[in-house]
Amino acid sequence: MIDTAGLIEVRWHGRGGQGAVTSTELVAQAAISEGKYAQAMPAFGAERRGAPVLAFLRIDSNKPVLVRSEIDEPDIVVVLDPGLLSVIDVTSGLKAGGILVVNTPRKPEEVVKEFKLSCSTATVDATRIARELLGVPIVNTSMIGALLKVVAVISLGSLEEPLKQRFGKLADKNIKAMNRAYEETIVKGVD
Repeated sequence: MIDTAGLIEVRWHGRGGQGAVTSTELVAQAAISEGKYAQAMPAFGAERRGAPVLAFLRIDSNKPVLVRSEIDEPDIVVVLDPGLLSVIDVTSGLKAGGILVVNTPRKPEEVVKEFKLSCSTATVDATRIARELLGVPIVNTSMIGALLKVVAVISLGSLEEPLKQRFGKLADKNIKAMNRAYEETIVKGVD
């Protein structure tokens, strides 16, 4: 179990256009609104739609986040594109007791078995949720819901205002996607 009283570091893996960078910014804003300290930071490669993207999120309940570097040893890894599991080692540096959160229709046990993982794993079909509720396969708000299912570092309600500011008239659909993904995320601990 991840202790939410101190620093939590989350590394997001996605592809350009999926919303990994936006996700980190929204969660950081919500954490700050709760009186916590937070930092969101992107890392781009080729900076084009579909190219692999990394984004980093740090939240601390007690003290300002002063470190400004990429996260090499995350507590949590969030994967927006399940195809990346076959391309890169997304769990590289994942701390002992860390959790992998994957956008996939598959059960956590299937993902663990196929990729020979030794970490707790959570899955949610964020693409299906996004298509059904938003009409597009942009999974950022759904994956925020999945993240908050595995670690209650902030409340779902704290994201409503940042989502309204970011998405305007589409905010309600994004809030529904986040809440639905929260409900549908399946978490499997290490045996």
